[in-house]
Amino acid sequence: MNDIIRSVNGLPLIVKLLLCIPCIEIVYGVCRVINGAAKNDVLWIILGILTIIPGACFMWIIDLVWILCKGHAFLLGETYLG
Repeated sequence: MNDIIRSVNGLPLIVKLLLCIPCIEIVYGVCRVINGAAKNDVLWIILGILTIIPGACFMWIIDLVWILCKGHAFLLGETYLG
């Protein structure tokens, strides 16, 4: 499961930005749930689920800013806000 997160984080910047398009942004939500399952952390899984369904309206903006500032999508780093 960590290979999926590493491969998503290893994508070129332009591809990461394209994944922030509102309809395609669900990819990052699924990656957040996978990341939570890989870390066996219930909080990560809950946050991942909350970014898929209700968060799809606004999470693309947060992911866009997070990618430009930190290089990866929100909650896909090593720590919660890393």
